Amino acid sequence: MDFKQIQELIKLVNDSNIGEVTLEQKDFKITIRQKEEQVTQIMAPPMQMSQAYAQLPQASLPAAAPPTAANSIAQAAPQSANTITIKSPMIGTFYKRPSPDKPNFIEIGDEITPGKVVCIIEAMKLFNEIESEVSGKVVKMLVEDASPVEYDQPLFLVEPS
Repeated sequence: MDFKQIQELIKLVNDSNIGEVTLEQKDFKITIRQKEEQVTQIMAPPMQMSQAYAQLPQASLPAAAPPTAANSIAQAAPQSANTITIKSPMIGTFYKRPSPDKPNFIEIGDEITPGKVVCIIEAMKLFNEIESEVSGKVVKMLVEDASPVEYDQPLFLVEPS
């Protein structure tokens, strides 16, 4: 099962009333659960982290968390009627470039098309390239580099073309 099939399965479960789905193949097993209203998540930094990126701060419970830079950016960015939001398809760490010595995948003002890589999300030491599903002009980045992101969290605002 490839990454796109997993994304589609997540979308199907999310759009339905199904609470949990478990899929098993030869040496592969995946369980997808619906997000509950009151989800509490505690994130700890990985045991080893690349020297290229600064160590992430440990997150506290969402209800008691003071606003972080990433949260305040997302809150300060109202979505207008003529923009499309590119959202995170998974929980992980957001990176806007392939490595510290490389340029960003996209910048504000760039034109993007479906299939264009817009960022990387690291999840469980796997670096997943996130591709655009829309075409248009990037008008706002809603997440800071090397910051944790949640499933379905807005990442970019795109003005459709």
